[in-house]
Amino acid sequence: MGYYVTVDSGVILYVEDINPSGKKTIVFLHGWPLSHEQFEYQFNVLPAMGYRCIGVDWRGFGKSDRPMTGYSFNRLADDIKSLVDALRLKDFTLLGHSTGGAIAMRYVSRHNGYGVSKLVLVDAAAPTGFTADTASDFLKKNLNDRPQMMQDVTDGFFFQYITKPFSDWFMQMGLQAASWSTAAIIITLRDEKLYTDLPKINVPTLIIHGVHDKVIPFAQAQELNQKIRNSILVPFHYSGHGPFWEEHDKFNQLIAQFV
Repeated sequence: MGYYVTVDSGVILYVEDINPSGKKTIVFLHGWPLSHEQFEYQFNVLPAMGYRCIGVDWRGFGKSDRPMTGYSFNRLADDIKSLVDALRLKDFTLLGHSTGGAIAMRYVSRHNGYGVSKLVLVDAAAPTGFTADTASDFLKKNLNDRPQMMQDVTDGFFFQYITKPFSDWFMQMGLQAASWSTAAIIITLRDEKLYTDLPKINVPTLIIHGVHDKVIPFAQAQELNQKIRNSILVPFHYSGHGPFWEEHDKFNQLIAQFV
């Protein structure tokens, strides 16, 4: 079921809560510039296996409020803390993809892993995100032809072939976001680093990363694995930036085993 939660800055976030009576809870944080809907191929499977799956649209994206401000990793992590308090979540797995992975890491480090028993980082945009050149290109396109920017994002996202209908669906998901929040996250990914967060992550961590990722190089996953205690890295050899779809059967089985 879907509902809205007001976080402590007054912003309202959309939450998709599937199988609320599930035995274990997984909170999903999407990537830029998408929404919780990117995890459709997890939500089709994991709740039927007995898991409670909570998909969150961060501020500015999906069905959540779209304020002009509040797009730093600290603020986005604090939004998740408000959500955890509002839903009274305990002993849950926090899963973040790409920028969602960076937000998940900041949440664990900033809030001392509050409520989190396990962490899953999927092609996480960490410890660094976009280069200055990549950010500049995306910002220019965002301000002048955002649909073309989203087409470029889609074209570079997957290693495996995607159909035209899938590409159209994926693009529309990204275009649900506000243009200003889309731009703000580009700047955050350019300017904010997570090196100091790594030693503060103190929960068992599963790192999943596509070997052919053109967005966040696989070498960054290896760096996370080296610097996060009690972490394990599982390469996805037939994936780019989207193993949650490209190898979704393997992905879902791995998540179920880890959780």
